[in-house]
Amino acid sequence: MAKRPRRSFGADFRTFFVKGLAILLPTVLTLWIVVQLFLFVQTRVAEPINVGIRFAVIQLAPKFLPTAQQPEWFIVTDDQVQQLKAERARMAQRPVPESMLRIQIRQRNLKEFWDDHWYLRGIGLAVAIILIYLAGRLLGGYLGRRAYGRVERFFSRLPVFKQVYPHVKQVVEFIFGERDKLKFNRVVLVEYPRKGIWTVGLMTGDSMRDIERVAGAECVTVFIPSSPTPFTGYTITVLRKDAIDLAITVEEALRFVVTGGVLIPESQEITGAPRVSSGPTVAELAESTSAAKMSPGADRGDAPDTAGDA
Repeated sequence: MAKRPRRSFGADFRTFFVKGLAILLPTVLTLWIVVQLFLFVQTRVAEPINVGIRFAVIQLAPKFLPTAQQPEWFIVTDDQVQQLKAERARMAQRPVPESMLRIQIRQRNLKEFWDDHWYLRGIGLAVAIILIYLAGRLLGGYLGRRAYGRVERFFSRLPVFKQVYPHVKQVVEFIFGERDKLKFNRVVLVEYPRKGIWTVGLMTGDSMRDIERVAGAECVTVFIPSSPTPFTGYTITVLRKDAIDLAITVEEALRFVVTGGVLIPESQEITGAPRVSSGPTVAELAESTSAAKMSPGADRGDAPDTAGDA
């Protein structure tokens, strides 16, 4: 047995570097996306809510709390007012009434007090979650969907917005959409785009009446997702008898499409199972060719004797 050539350090490094990258990259990217999403919600949604809550607290505190019970951050001394006036003068800012200066000082004091207590910083995030839930409850009803549909139609007519919004909505609906709304409840196998080419599709339901009339038989509608973006694809109509059910889930079918067929469902792996043979293999063809060259008469070019016995 011939010895396998020893691989160089550079070849081993490239091989294992690519393997490590393939293993770690999905986890790292997922964590990065989750962290960035949290930071976006915290800075762009929760923090503005916290600013509004602090402003309301400053306005309502003197109405509900007597002077003796007011918190420390609410008390503003004359020295603090004079320091803020001097600071504004150094920055060449226009003078403002002393009442506004006191409000600015209270806002600054409350902001420092707010940041020193982690549970207060989470109030804005909790309020954002509750507001999103209430919006879902409101817009999920019949009247809410109709009202929001009018708002969507208005924004869809605006320049730039109408080029971006439909695609963003399509992606979001595909990721967060309800299964019963999408009706992707069956994974089927169809011959598409021609006979002999088998394609995995998602059956969406029955076809149209006129299509069945032309086809002369019951038809179904199948969505053919594309790789690597399964939220785009083609909608085709096939005969119901030509849509073969596959024993995999919709999620497994989507993973199969997104990865270009790399991630095969475990129940469908062929490892250890007999393969379906449609003809001679490459090794069998090579063996038969070698045997033909070594047969007697192959070198002389003699033709086989086909005459029968007299």
